[in-house]
Amino acid sequence: MSQHAARIETWPSLPLAEWQDTYATLHMWTQIVGKVRLIQTPWVNHSWHVPLYVTSRGLTTSPIPHGQRTFEIAFDFVDHRLVVTTSDGTSRTLALAPRAVADFYQDLMSALAELAVPVRIHARPNEVDPAIPFAQDREHTAYDGEYANRFWRILLQTDRVMKTFRARFIGKCSPIHFFWGSFDLALTRFSGRTAPPHPGGVPNFPDWVAREAYSHEVSSCGFWPGGGPLPMPVFYAYAYPEPSGFATAPARPAQASYNTDLHEFVLPYDAVRTAASPDETLLAFLQSTYEAAADNAHWDRAALERESTPPDGR
Repeated sequence: MSQHAARIETWPSLPLAEWQDTYATLHMWTQIVGKVRLIQTPWVNHSWHVPLYVTSRGLTTSPIPHGQRTFEIAFDFVDHRLVVTTSDGTSRTLALAPRAVADFYQDLMSALAELAVPVRIHARPNEVDPAIPFAQDREHTAYDGEYANRFWRILLQTDRVMKTFRARFIGKCSPIHFFWGSFDLALTRFSGRTAPPHPGGVPNFPDWVAREAYSHEVSSCGFWPGGGPLPMPVFYAYAYPEPSGFATAPARPAQASYNTDLHEFVLPYDAVRTAASPDETLLAFLQSTYEAAADNAHWDRAALERESTPPDGR
């Protein structure tokens, strides 16, 4: 296989028009699974107790407490299964295949009950409009395994590169995590200073949650498969609160631009996918947009960053 072919396989194409029905269904499935983690996990600042995490096969909740036992729910986008495992060795498996959200919801709740880890969730989606109750949602039924797998492979590569970027920062920093509400893989750095109250206004999302999430000044970045004003997958970066000069700051590579509707820098995914060095291209975007936030907001960068990682300790 040529180096070019290997690169395209590593960073596969993901045209929104070709998988948007699968995307919409998968969005609802991840919300159901994410809400199980949400309701069973102690509240962590900035809602860090709710996301999913990238794995070598898909996405996982990580261990969820249930009394003195734990359980975990994992999407496997290689064999196209949803696997529920418990700390005492029992498990259930659901096939990932075309099926209504209502059926997925019922089957997962039944599986949890069978495993003696029953959970009741707020059974409506967040951050979407309309918010069809899961038990009534027979509108979203699509699942194309090829495109679900492509989406996961992009998350896998993005997670890998973002870990390099995250390692450069020694201030407060989030994990690299997948937020099922907005359906994006995100990483957030903090200056250490408090922020003005967030205005809220996100559809079907409590304003107090947004205000707690953005209680402190941030520079945030991530990957989003697109939708609405951006009919393509993109990498994004924003600052809250947005400092003066951020929107006009230079960003790399040349394909990056500031979107005035979203108030974010965006870089089309295809600019990374087709680059001679996708890793370097993505890192340039992450670094330059972080510098736009940190420099214009006068962060104490000397106290928050390091030039290189420590020795590996061997």
